[in-house]
Amino acid sequence: MSLRVGLGVDAHRRVSGRPLILGGVQISSDFGLEAHSDGDVLAHAIMDALLGAANLGDKGTHFPSGDPQYKNIRSLVLLRQVSEMLTARGHKIRNIDASVMCEEPKLAPYVPQMKRELAACMSLNESLISIKATTLERMGFTGRGEGIAALAVALVECAEHDR
Repeated sequence: MSLRVGLGVDAHRRVSGRPLILGGVQISSDFGLEAHSDGDVLAHAIMDALLGAANLGDKGTHFPSGDPQYKNIRSLVLLRQVSEMLTARGHKIRNIDASVMCEEPKLAPYVPQMKRELAACMSLNESLISIKATTLERMGFTGRGEGIAALAVALVECAEHDR
């Protein structure tokens, strides 16, 4: 087995009239995120981190935003598929570390539930998932409240045949 690291980044624009979903959890907010799916930037960043570590491309390759079957889909459904892709190849997720960047809403109260949802989705122990929330001190698009971004790193133990 070999260890590989993957990095995932995602960002979506703030819009009214949609629920805000992060880490599979609906967050109390007066806005949501514009996207073809449910706009869960945290799940999207984790997907790309996992796919990158396994050298399997990116989420857009596997789940194109123009494909009607993914319209408004829950991102945890897609994350589960990514996790299953890795498992089918003999890979093991060793840990995930992620940060969500936004000025509002405050996310700390939701982090334990996000960890539970993400862990259940990928059949992982919650202790393998770290989620942090931070502001960018009112700088950039997240600081101005125009959107939310997420960054994730994943460590994956890859099967011998993929070395």
